[in-house]
Amino acid sequence: MIEKYFPYASQLPDEFVQATLETVYMVVVSALIAGVLGLFLGIVLILTGKDGLKENKHVYNFLDKLVDIGRSIPFIILLAVIFPFTRFVVGTIVGTTAAIPPLVVATVPFYARQIQNALLEVDPGVIEAARAMGVSDLGIVFRVYLKEGLVPIIRASNFTMISLIGLTTMAGAVGGGGLGQLAISKGYQRYHNDVTFAALIILLILVFITQLIGNIAIKLTSKNKKR
Repeated sequence: MIEKYFPYASQLPDEFVQATLETVYMVVVSALIAGVLGLFLGIVLILTGKDGLKENKHVYNFLDKLVDIGRSIPFIILLAVIFPFTRFVVGTIVGTTAAIPPLVVATVPFYARQIQNALLEVDPGVIEAARAMGVSDLGIVFRVYLKEGLVPIIRASNFTMISLIGLTTMAGAVGGGGLGQLAISKGYQRYHNDVTFAALIILLILVFITQLIGNIAIKLTSKNKKR
């Protein structure tokens, strides 16, 4: 059955397993690094923005423009622009690990904006109540912003992870490994459409699993908040 509809893809089981693992590796490592940096940047944007706990117009405007610029650069161009930085960090510009720096650089501003928007959903009244009770700014960040905004943060993280899976395919197109490279080198360039289609199916499965995990996390968090 598989051989009938995927004649060439069925001959590459080891390559598909390796490419899937490479894609998962790129997504997980990039998400962890970009998650920490993006969360920090998003919090700083909230704190220094209008009516923020540490309102600072100059800092906010600089970071806001930096995030906008970072989000507007096409990823395929970003890959080429930061080649020197990638080579400095990992020692090469080819391979799965070499794809991580550009993936992180592309994801941080995107995720930071998502975090900023998520934290804007926190009720200002709760923040004011915490300040009235003498809670420190750091305490408000952890006990109010991150706690009350946990559901939208999870939703933003889930959306970012799905976007990151898509970026790995573009990284693969220029030698970054993973399912993207397999689909291009063993599928598109050799006119083996079943290989490309099989890679697409696996990518869609990864997206589905990511979305499912995110939905479960949101439901569990929402239930705990109601208790």
